[in-house]
Amino acid sequence: MAKILIADDSLTVAKYVETVLKAEGHSLSMVTNGEEALDRIRNDNFDLLILDVVMPRKNGYQVCREIKNSERYKTIPVIMLTTKELDHDKFWGFKQGANEYLTKPCSPEELLGAVNKLII
Repeated sequence: MAKILIADDSLTVAKYVETVLKAEGHSLSMVTNGEEALDRIRNDNFDLLILDVVMPRKNGYQVCREIKNSERYKTIPVIMLTTKELDHDKFWGFKQGANEYLTKPCSPEELLGAVNKLII
């Protein structure tokens, strides 16, 4: 299955995502801020990134933009998973290069649907 990086400063959300995705056989790594996410991406190979928008040190929009502007990493699919639910928030997420945009809380089915769409 897929190797997935979860970047979220909420341990509760990260554990929820981990539980849903591990049940499907995915391998998961977790970080709590945007700079950690970028460090992990540079030092490991991931099939998918799940980014919160509101994180310390670098937000999810910044991380997504940096990844999608990189020749080396731009093909890694990104799911934004966030409480920011307004139309302009979603617009901004897609403008940064996100492949999917989910709002918290999302159901396991929504999460798995987005993941499966991007890795299969």
